[in-house]
Amino acid sequence: MLGTALAGAATAILLATSPAHAAPAPTQQATPATAKAMHAQRLCSASTKKTVASCYAEVLVKNSTDLAPDSAAPPASGMTPDDLQDAYNVAGTTSGGRTVAIVDAYGYPNLERDLGVYRSQFGLSACTKANGCLKIMNQTGGTSLPSTDVGWDGEQALDVDAVSAVCPDCKIVVVQATSASISNLGTAANTASKQSGVVAISNSYGGGDLADSTYGAKYNHPGIAVTASTGDDGYDGASFPASSQYVTAVGGTSLTSASNTRGWSETVWDGAGSGCSTVNAALSAASSSGTGCSKRAMADVSAAADPSAGGMAVYYPTSASASTWGQIGGTSESAPIVASVYALSGNTSGYANAIPYSHTGSLNDVTSGSNGSCSPTQWCTARSGWDGPTGLGTPNGTAAF
Repeated sequence: MLGTALAGAATAILLATSPAHAAPAPTQQATPATAKAMHAQRLCSASTKKTVASCYAEVLVKNSTDLAPDSAAPPASGMTPDDLQDAYNVAGTTSGGRTVAIVDAYGYPNLERDLGVYRSQFGLSACTKANGCLKIMNQTGGTSLPSTDVGWDGEQALDVDAVSAVCPDCKIVVVQATSASISNLGTAANTASKQSGVVAISNSYGGGDLADSTYGAKYNHPGIAVTASTGDDGYDGASFPASSQYVTAVGGTSLTSASNTRGWSETVWDGAGSGCSTVNAALSAASSSGTGCSKRAMADVSAAADPSAGGMAVYYPTSASASTWGQIGGTSESAPIVASVYALSGNTSGYANAIPYSHTGSLNDVTSGSNGSCSPTQWCTARSGWDGPTGLGTPNGTAAF
């Protein structure tokens, strides 16, 4: 598996000293220049089966060696909680202790430890099992956790760190599916919906364009914002669960600091997934958005995803026992960001994917960039209003959610 190979490579270059658990927080805002000597590599092995999901987390690795650098401190080019809160205008916004659920595959033995390192690094309050902030369970809600997969563990690290960054006072429930099959992940999503206090469920993975009539029921939870990543393969057609009519499909952007009023600039990340479902119904809320799709269109909204220009500084595992700092992105980053903004808003009544379509003026409209070649052009090229790679845009506070 790619995740296993990456773990082995990273372990081979581990420094003699262990990563510090309280290194000074970086003061430099993220800039892509420091990441130019790197390229992105997926943490999880890619699936070739429609009914088995791939995770969409991508870590920056050294161009010359394909090795993940080991670092005792967060990379200076990685997005910090302050960066993301400022970019999406949610600094100072609190959830009142609402809960975001994370659905992923396989076990992650050091999740609580690694999350503690991340939160301590950036001055966030502790989120532990003991204080009631963190819960970890298997796909049916039990305490016997699945076997470990280091690639999917890195995905989970990104997810819980992203929630922590955008909604520091949110509680977190992690539901670990036995395997990466859409059936098991769907069971985990259904279990997540039953946990007390859950207002949003983030799914940073996808398989083929599967039918809601067969797989959608486990993601159909009115009153809970269910988000799903659109994928990291650019304009390549729809993937489930993002192609479900029941979820908010989250695309991806390149996010960089800028000398404008907002202080940030966003364009299409060329890896952001987009396309039209061939099997699932179009959203009625999107009927006036000009998607050009006869059925479900991806995406609805978006957030930072480009590993080198918007990727987060994440404390993640390189083996079953060792962890380090790295810069990780993919639409696996954008889905938990948007789930966290929903949690901050507290407005998830009905089908939450309809809400942004009624509040387009409260989003950052992304109007430049492309993720491929297509006709009509809005499926792969940014424009004013809705487009495939970025949907209606990115969060500008919580008003659109």
